[in-house]
Amino acid sequence: MAKRYFFIYLLLLIGFGACSPGHKVTKAEHHFLQDTALRNAHAGISIYDAAKNRYVYNYQGDHYFTPASNTKLFTCYAAMKYLGDSIIGLRYYESPDTLYLLPTGDPTLLYYDFTINPVFDFLKSNPKPVSISDAYWKDKRWGEGWSWDDYMDDYMAERNPMPIYGNIAHTTFTYDSAAGITTSSFHFSQTPDITKGVSYTVNPDLKKPAVFRSTDVDSFSIAYPLNNINWQNDVPFTTHGINTAVHLLGNEGWVISHNPPALPLTAYKKLYSQSLDSMLKPMMHRSDNFYAEQTLLMVGNELLGYMNDAAIIDTLLKTDLKDMPQKPSWADGSGLSRFNLFTPEDIVTLLLKMKNEFGVERMHNILPKGNTGTLEGLYIKTGNDIFAKTGTLNGVVALSGYLKCKSGKLLLFSVLVNNHTGRASAVRRAIEKFITSIWEKY
Repeated sequence: MAKRYFFIYLLLLIGFGACSPGHKVTKAEHHFLQDTALRNAHAGISIYDAAKNRYVYNYQGDHYFTPASNTKLFTCYAAMKYLGDSIIGLRYYESPDTLYLLPTGDPTLLYYDFTINPVFDFLKSNPKPVSISDAYWKDKRWGEGWSWDDYMDDYMAERNPMPIYGNIAHTTFTYDSAAGITTSSFHFSQTPDITKGVSYTVNPDLKKPAVFRSTDVDSFSIAYPLNNINWQNDVPFTTHGINTAVHLLGNEGWVISHNPPALPLTAYKKLYSQSLDSMLKPMMHRSDNFYAEQTLLMVGNELLGYMNDAAIIDTLLKTDLKDMPQKPSWADGSGLSRFNLFTPEDIVTLLLKMKNEFGVERMHNILPKGNTGTLEGLYIKTGNDIFAKTGTLNGVVALSGYLKCKSGKLLLFSVLVNNHTGRASAVRRAIEKFITSIWEKY
């Protein structure tokens, strides 16, 4: 008899060992792990009851996963903690005969999200000679572990101390096969075409034009098929540190200095550009890698006095994030890097910190809700009751955030799926079914 009861107990451990005591996750939710979209994939799930301060479901929550753009949650936390209510767009010091500038890494300068540009207006109205310094830039234009194959894509814009136009060139291309006319334009926001060095080749095997850019200079080549084409695309441009920003601002007379005047930072005035949340919201809603990368660099600039990912990440992990259940391997601000490794429990712990330090309402405003942003077409049923950050790389789908259940309970959750070989959309739908079931029944 004793052996029989031990056998039954063992079966219960196997069947429900993934769940914490007192869980309300039903058998239907267990089916998520057997969904065909997750066949042969690895998954980690942590769901936390904020009121009871305990996990209600925890499956491989202490295992490491590539989080993709869920990494932006950590960048967002750092920004909310250290950048204040508004972004410092520029630091400046005025002597009787010169204006000295210190860029801060602000990504909003002449970016399409903003129609008001205090930094641009300030620079345009300045009558003095300008000396601008890049002394506080201590990093590289691309992040650690970024994929070389992505350098042509708009989601991998270069990082630099003074971004402008999002460090992206907008490309238009027209080919009229009957007339044999080819036209193209590379322009930035609303400015005219100023890019030099465009060449063309015909490739009849292509279905649409392909744009290639040099890694070191702003020269582009366009290969196109022999059919009528009206096409547009966004391509990163080479920043050359602060040189390209100075050029695009039309200030060729500026002096670029690696050594600013020997003054304390407090001697410089701060020029604010945009409210912080007006940038964080689009960063999270459309998962803007450029914003995220520059944001982490800005945090480093404010907290350490210089811009460097590795240094600010190390500092944050030793201070504000030292209570993570498992120490993350954190490489960049956006989640582009495959070197990033976090656990679901790490992310839930961060979400709890954000809730306690910044409030649920602020997080509700910053994160995309059902059928908005990167959740468009998903979570229509739950609507505003879910606000969460998505993450996608090849073989990776992630979703972490907040869920206000029908009962009124607030859950914090993280679902990380790695190494799936099917369609990302199918994995997203499987996660949606799982989270929606919890929303309805918990």
